[in-house]
Amino acid sequence: MARISARSEAEVVEAVRTARKAKRTMEIVGAGTKRGLGRPVACDDMLDVSGLSGILKYEPDELVITALAGTPVAEIEAMLGEKNQRLGFEPADWGPLFGSSANCATIGGVLAADASGSAAIRYGRARDHLLGFRAVNGLGEAYKAGGRVVKNVTGFDLPKLMCGAMGILGPLTEVTLRVVPRAPLARVLLVRNVAAEAGFALLRRVWSSPLEATGLAFVPDCAGDFFAEFGEIGSGAAIMRLEGSAAALQEKIAMLRELCDDRTIAECEGDVFRRIGGGRVFADTSLNVWRVTLPPSRAAELLAQVSPSLWLADWAGSLLWLGTDSDMREIAHQSDGRAVLMRAPETERRRIAVFEPEDAVRAQLTRRVKAAFDPLGLFNPGRMWEGV
Repeated sequence: MARISARSEAEVVEAVRTARKAKRTMEIVGAGTKRGLGRPVACDDMLDVSGLSGILKYEPDELVITALAGTPVAEIEAMLGEKNQRLGFEPADWGPLFGSSANCATIGGVLAADASGSAAIRYGRARDHLLGFRAVNGLGEAYKAGGRVVKNVTGFDLPKLMCGAMGILGPLTEVTLRVVPRAPLARVLLVRNVAAEAGFALLRRVWSSPLEATGLAFVPDCAGDFFAEFGEIGSGAAIMRLEGSAAALQEKIAMLRELCDDRTIAECEGDVFRRIGGGRVFADTSLNVWRVTLPPSRAAELLAQVSPSLWLADWAGSLLWLGTDSDMREIAHQSDGRAVLMRAPETERRRIAVFEPEDAVRAQLTRRVKAAFDPLGLFNPGRMWEGV
């Protein structure tokens, strides 16, 4: 496999035109932190777009930032932090889950995988923050879609289509994102020694309240050792993050105490939600890792069926991280959920559908979209579904 490094959109265009002429397939990579996500890809060449790096325009007053797709997320977050702003979807750092170093992910890779962290429960996922982009299609043409403002969309909302597409529609070269103000203060609060079902009920109560929590997770006792530095978990802990001014936080914590029915509420220091969103608890295990989205009221029911050896819950129970050798597809369907096999050996990722299988109608639509963007099937062939 030849590695082709591109440092500009023009070089990406040239690389794609060359590949098209020679009919050579291309694996698209940035920092390579998520190469283990998806079906194994066997390509002729690797297109490295990590050289497309740099922040092109930042307008703090407009809450908009534009960067090249290979820009490290850490660089973007550092610049936003100087103006007390943030990426609302709190990009999840999945690198350590796949054996890569932490804090290396690029913004293009995060968007391609829709890697949304714990704050998505408040601000929405990555797809809700991508306003516009530039990319290169399988004809070797650079094009742009979307814009720099939030507005009603007429026609195809291509930014949402690209998020979570895992690069099968072509490489992003530039992205424009909506950002949000960073609250002056944040507090992470725990209710310890609570069973999963009661903990999920509490998290749902907080979610439906006016507290606007930016993190609602449940950590069971099986993961307690990993989170020991943040405080004792006991038999399980509901973990909540509240943000605001000092006065607003006082009011929110008072309201939280009422919602918790006088349970003891402890406070913890540290970035516990970054660890939860990144699935870091599974990094040093050999377990297959599944990520299941489902109605939060069904979370306890699914866990009772599976009894995983290690698990976490985020988004008030509507996202479950599960370490299990079981095939979660049908079990997730029984709870009105959808399952993604986040990490497993190559043999397992060939045998088990990594992403949710599509019905005949949807599969036909997916193939037509793929053909429109990449008629020769050059980009990441088979990464999401066989033959796509």
